This record gives sequence, C-alpha cells and structure tokens, in this order.
Amino acid sequence: MCRGWKIGLAAVGLVVVGTLTGVLGARAQGAGSSYIPVNEEDFRTVFARMSAAKASTMKRQMDLLNARYDLGDRPASGVTMSGGKAIQDGVRVKLPAGLSWAALAKMSPDEIREKGLYPAGFMPLPHENHPEGGMVFPGFMISEVKKQTGRDLTRFDLDFDLPDRFLPEFPAPIYLTTRPDLGDVSQGKLVTTDNYYALFNGILNPKQLEGLRLLLTPFPQQQFNATADRRSEHPSLGVACFDCHQNGHTNGADHEVGDIRPQEFRHRIETTSLRGVNIQRLFGSQRALKTVEDFTEFEQRAAFDGDHVIATKKGVNILERGSQVHFMAEFQEILDFPPAPKLDVYGKLDPKKATPAELRGQAVFFGKGTCASCHVAPYYTDNLMHNLQTERFFKPVTINSMRAIGDGPIKTFPLRGIKDSPPYMHDGRLLTLDDTVEFFNLALGTQLTPEEKKDLVAFLRAL
Repeated sequence: MCRGWKIGLAAVGLVVVGTLTGVLGARAQGAGSSYIPVNEEDFRTVFARMSAAKASTMKRQMDLLNARYDLGDRPASGVTMSGGKAIQDGVRVKLPAGLSWAALAKMSPDEIREKGLYPAGFMPLPHENHPEGGMVFPGFMISEVKKQTGRDLTRFDLDFDLPDRFLPEFPAPIYLTTRPDLGDVSQGKLVTTDNYYALFNGILNPKQLEGLRLLLTPFPQQQFNATADRRSEHPSLGVACFDCHQNGHTNGADHEVGDIRPQEFRHRIETTSLRGVNIQRLFGSQRALKTVEDFTEFEQRAAFDGDHVIATKKGVNILERGSQVHFMAEFQEILDFPPAPKLDVYGKLDPKKATPAELRGQAVFFGKGTCASCHVAPYYTDNLMHNLQTERFFKPVTINSMRAIGDGPIKTFPLRGIKDSPPYMHDGRLLTLDDTVEFFNLALGTQLTPEEKKDLVAFLRAL
C-alpha cells in the first residue's frame, strides 16, 4: 500500500517553465537546455494570451479526469477524517469496457500492456497544464488566505482540478507530540500570520514559535513574485510553506518535481502531509536529503525547481541555517499524527476496540497483501525507496503534454492517519483508499478477493 513519492515540502515553492508562446510550452526548458529561460515577455501580452486560453486548458484537464474517474459524491458510512470531513467511498478508477477487476488481476503485465488494458486512472496524472507547471491551489485555500491576509494565490492561467470532496479536510486539525493533552490546537482555524501568535503563544517555546512564523511568511517563489515572469495578475509577496502544508498537513495543492528534465518528463507532485516528519528519514523527490533542515534550505536556494539561477531573479531568500532553518524544522518535527484510538503501543489493532472487518484487514495487511513488507508498524514505513516498475503495464505515451514512462523509485510514506490525506500516490492519481488497494493488488500481484480488499480498506481507515 505504498503511499508513494509525494514530496515532503519543508518550505513551499512554485515551478515555472518559462512563458508560453504560441500554443503550449514553446519556451519550456527551451531547446533541450537544463535551464529555465531568464528573459521574459511583456507581462500584459502574456496575461492576455494565457487568460484567454484558461478555459480550454481546464476543459482539456477536466475531460481527462472525467474519462478516468467517477467523480461523484459518495461518502463512506460510519467513518470520517479526524476533523469530521466525509471520506469518499469506493473504487473511482474506470475500467476499460467489458473488463472486471478480477479479470484484470489475473492477466500478466505483458498481456495488459500489449492489449492496452491498464486502467487510465492508474496512469501518471499530468499537471493541470503540464508544459507550464507551477503550484496550483484549491479554491478554499485561496479564499481563506485572501480573507485573512489579503494575499491572492489565484493564477490567471489555471485553476485546481480535483473536486474538494477528494481533498483533505480544511482547516486541518493540528496535533503536537509535545502536548497530546490539548488535542487539536488549531481551534478549527487556518493558521496564518494573522492569528498564529494568539493560537500558539504559551504552547510553543520561543524557537518553535519563530519557526512557525517563518513557515507562515510568504517569500517570492516562481509563479508568485514581483517580476513580469509570474502567474498572478498583480505582483505578489510570494508563497508560504503553510500555503500548501495548511496547518502542517496538506491541502492537496500540486506542482511538478524539480529534479527531472526535459519538461515533458517531469512528474506532477501532490503536497504531502508534514504530520509525523520526526519519524521520517528521506526527503526530496529523489530522497537524497536526509533531514528536514537539509530539505528546507536546499529547496529555498533552488526555487523549488532545481534551478538556482532563476531563483535569484525571482528574489530568492537564503535562510540562515543555525537559526531560521533550525527553528522551522523544530516546529515541523513536533507535528503529530492524528489520534488512532484503536491502535496499541505497537501500532497494531486492539482486539477489544477493533471491528471484525478491521481485524481481518490487518491480517491481510501483514499477510497475503504483503503491505507490511514496506509499511512497517508502528508508523507503517520502512523509510526506504522501492520501485514498483509500473512501466511493465503500459507502453510510453503522452498524456496532455506529459510523457508517461513509469514512476521510478517511490518512498514508503507512513500510513498512520492515511484516511486524512487523499488523494494518493505521488501525483494524486488515486482518489480513494479503495482505488489504492486495487492499484497495489495489480502492481504486486496479490490476487486479493473482493472481501479481502474491503477489509483492507477498513483497516487502513483505522490507522
């Protein structure tokens, strides 16, 4: 049940791939260069062209989503996220006509590839406008940030694509390892520069409080900055870490990885949760960074796009390691997983509290499903990388300007609190836990029965 390759951002930034000329991506990484072009078009010309193209861009993306998924509102019965938001139920990935999940699972990867039967919803998911890239925020986040702080995270060229019902709850509860007695310390509010001091003064130590302030402070990054090469209508102060990692969790905002060139091969990345960062040991899209401090500093210097040259133009803010970076990390490392009252001290179900379905699902998880090979209790991660070799199932294909060739190595993300963090996989291609179980049943060849799949989902929701 590998959660899969969502970047654990310690400070949020935005991806830019130059200014669009002509149709799409004429300047993107231009002529095979590793560098983003520094020169820029007249802003009003770009604004007029890309604003006019926005409707057709979003129609193309929504047509793709509707072809792949059942996007209907069907909440699960008897279970919610930690703050009470409904969890969407059922498999939402659409199968090719006339095919069943049982029949698909019996086919070999070669047969699936040659017959073109790999479900479209299992394919990599492109960015809303893949040649352009950049951070895209859900509407609820844009509205609340503008209401509280006056900053506008709206892009004139793009809107967020996935329906709110498939995203984490907002505002997300905040749980602290240092004060479990307090429960949700957010008081049901989105934490911003407008209210953080009133909420946390007296709960955090001075370093943690300063770290939180920095995590809430906007810095110029890629699409949101003061230059003409931006994707906000008006010059912007920038983006804060917690604009994506709302309340230390995630709001589902997406962008593109900075470690891959050329542009068409870059992966969409959905923001990961910062809950439980203290027990994680690998960070960054290639997991080459070993601490949150390393990641915070590295991404800030490279403008979250792997390009330190363009970062300078945008107004890069070099964080001081001994104080600012350390203080930011110290706060992140006390963000706790949500309570899981049915788990014992070993991270396993207490038989006196769990339902029969949850207990059967736990047996599948640690047995036939082979999930525990990577997701080791109590936090359900081995802090390693694994390659699912998804390229076994499909031929390379271009999807809305993204070249899909496989996924590569994937980090084993913790499954504690997993019901609070839809959608799943690094790019958010799997909308529900039911989708995720079907995906890994195929990828791992575990041949689970319908009853075992259902029980496994019940167990995952209890973590």
